[in-house]
Amino acid sequence: MNLQQLSGFADAGRVDELNLVSLEGGIYVLQALMEGKLHPLLDEQGHNLCLRSTTHAREVLQHLPEIPCLLVQKVVHDEMCGLGNSADAPLKLPFSIRSTW
Repeated sequence: MNLQQLSGFADAGRVDELNLVSLEGGIYVLQALMEGKLHPLLDEQGHNLCLRSTTHAREVLQHLPEIPCLLVQKVVHDEMCGLGNSADAPLKLPFSIRSTW
């Protein structure tokens, strides 16, 4: 799903929540939850849209209607060691796509 498609789905009320996933190296990717399924946000080339910061994410998403958004941090050991079957759930914090300033 690209940004234009996300905007259309959000305007239609079809996006249940957005996940801003923090990855190793200070990179963030977006996932839209729709009907119980996660859809990654893609760039023009069809690759995951990589965001540099939470501020960058807010800039990209500022035109969307208010949607519940979560900042998701995976378990650090899973990222560092490649252990994908950890019993620990990722940390999920509420995140506003509107500027707090």
